[in-house]
Amino acid sequence: MRTRPWLVVIDPQVIFADPSSDWASPEFDAAADTIESLLPAFGERVLVTRWLPTASRAGSWGEYFAAWPFADVPADDRLYELVPRAAGWSPHPTLDRPTFGKWGPELVERVGENPRLVLTGVSTDCCVLSTALAAADGGAWASVVSDGCAASTPENGAAALHVMGLYPPQLRVLGSAELLAELAPPGAAG
Repeated sequence: MRTRPWLVVIDPQVIFADPSSDWASPEFDAAADTIESLLPAFGERVLVTRWLPTASRAGSWGEYFAAWPFADVPADDRLYELVPRAAGWSPHPTLDRPTFGKWGPELVERVGENPRLVLTGVSTDCCVLSTALAAADGGAWASVVSDGCAASTPENGAAALHVMGLYPPQLRVLGSAELLAELAPPGAAG
């Protein structure tokens, strides 16, 4: 019997939603609507992550924040808060990491070894992609919900989804309707 999957909502933060942010995704609200439609299917098995800037500017992070000075603010800045609608999506504390990818020991501690994950969130072409590839390398199975992700641009999102679709069986890309049909109990009306 397969283990029940966890829904991982990657970085539903102000910095990716506020239209005045250089990193705002034009798809954020549509992805959030899809995520909210998925929540009942997962119950308590929902985890929300946040990207927080590293305090270190060593290595490439120094150049990164020089290129994006608007984001070079303390981790407690409002830009890094969850959007208000995401505040109640998970009964668990947020998983905060200073890396694009959220896969790592902290996530494994919460969801278990070799988990089944359903990935949603922002940005498809950065943090979702980084999480998905690392999770596959780490032995997880991940389903990426195409309409539950928001990208920097539609073109970049399509490219990222294409790349993630090249990694079956560890990764697969599907729409929310297909996922919900798979999660429905046998004999449930659809």
